[in-house]
Amino acid sequence: MIEIATSSTTTTLVIAGDLDLAERDQFPEIAARVVGLRRQLLVIDMCRVTFMDSTGAAFLISLADSGRKRGGATVLRGADERDLFVLEVCGALDLFRVDRDHKCEQSTPGTGVAQVQLPQRHRPQ
Repeated sequence: MIEIATSSTTTTLVIAGDLDLAERDQFPEIAARVVGLRRQLLVIDMCRVTFMDSTGAAFLISLADSGRKRGGATVLRGADERDLFVLEVCGALDLFRVDRDHKCEQSTPGTGVAQVQLPQRHRPQ
């Protein structure tokens, strides 16, 4: 699942689940929406990504490349070492700013409802 949120200067993609060949049918529509928003900063929240293959990496690369051509920047937030390795193997890690200070939430806020624990992911130091 991919959700899009916007502010006056930023588009944020929140990705949950697999970002791979099986999800590729939705990539063109999402890319068109993101590019059409024309924000200078694209933040890609990968805290809940469970798996990314080269197809998912190509999607992220195309988003970063489109933004760079317009003078914008793309930030990866919550990407683990495995995700970064895939982008590095593709020769595209330099297209992204990597937010290594971001701490992914470990549970939903308590509102009287039982908290749901998210899978733990190793985070780079």
